[in-house]
Amino acid sequence: MIQNSDLVETLTNDAIELLKDLIQTESFSKQEDETAAIIEEFFRERNIPYRRKKNNIWAKNKYFDANKPTVLLNSHHDTVKPNPSWTLNPFNPLLKDGKLYGLGSNDAGGCLVSLIATFCYFYYRNDLTYNVIIAATAEEEISGREGLEMVAPELPEISFAIVGEPTQMHLAVAEKGLLVLDCIAHGKSGHAARNEGENAIYKAIQDINWFQTHQFPKVSENLGPIKMTVTIINAGTQHNVVPDTCKFTVDIRVTEQYTLEEIIETVKKNISSEVIPRSIRLRPSSIPMEHPIVQAGISMGRNTYGSPTTSDQALLDCPSLKMGPGDSARSHTADEYVHIDEIVEGVQLYIKMLEKVIL
Repeated sequence: MIQNSDLVETLTNDAIELLKDLIQTESFSKQEDETAAIIEEFFRERNIPYRRKKNNIWAKNKYFDANKPTVLLNSHHDTVKPNPSWTLNPFNPLLKDGKLYGLGSNDAGGCLVSLIATFCYFYYRNDLTYNVIIAATAEEEISGREGLEMVAPELPEISFAIVGEPTQMHLAVAEKGLLVLDCIAHGKSGHAARNEGENAIYKAIQDINWFQTHQFPKVSENLGPIKMTVTIINAGTQHNVVPDTCKFTVDIRVTEQYTLEEIIETVKKNISSEVIPRSIRLRPSSIPMEHPIVQAGISMGRNTYGSPTTSDQALLDCPSLKMGPGDSARSHTADEYVHIDEIVEGVQLYIKMLEKVIL
């Protein structure tokens, strides 16, 4: 039972107005300065102290106590660019039939403003067993280094985090990590008309076949098997020259059953191509099923599942739950929208779940 339903209604209405302001302001990744300013103003109007670094904004609850554990509420305010299929103005926050249309409304504006409203609800509470921090961060859509990764070192130790992404307010208790490998098959050039050279394409084909058929033996209960997909290939300069190099890229979605380093080592042992990892930052993440925040959600009829997509969870070194209003299927689509009722439900469920947590 929420203690102050009138306050929740006011905060929810404020959140919806904030989302409208965010929608009508361009905030492509690395260009989020204006939406960061809007979020700053939102906190200033409510006399909530905050910090800003680049285009990231974060704030602590009024009665922050360094001796208490800390809960992080996080979502992002950057967006992808609108695709050509939009029939509406992506920067016009159009409210129609209970839906709020606009770029970033679903991913992840509805989540962000719902978490901000939740933070404001707890801001003045002096009876909490934990602290609450809100972080509105940048560059999530490009997994950039000047988003949550920049903020994390500035924060106190985090007990657990709720990462706002559209999940229909169900509980993503695990998330696959992302490992991208650039591979180079090396051969020897020669004339295609004669039996010369070593064709790098043929070598690459053998390695690509391994990626297509190999199955890692350990399978995650929530996330299933590791998935490896060759997504880019490039070789050759002219029709009559045997290519001496063939480059290809592999997208690997990793579960908590293996570290990224273990995956890389397995790949190197089984293929002949040179292997160059782009990054080992985006690690798989999870939260125990018995965790109080998960149990709070389950007690309210929320389902649990493993998410195949990657979010800022990958940058957190703590248990984290991905959860938010909206539907992942609408993300990055033309005429993106979020239901107003989803935001109303989102604020209420976030608050109810956190009120059940004792740390």
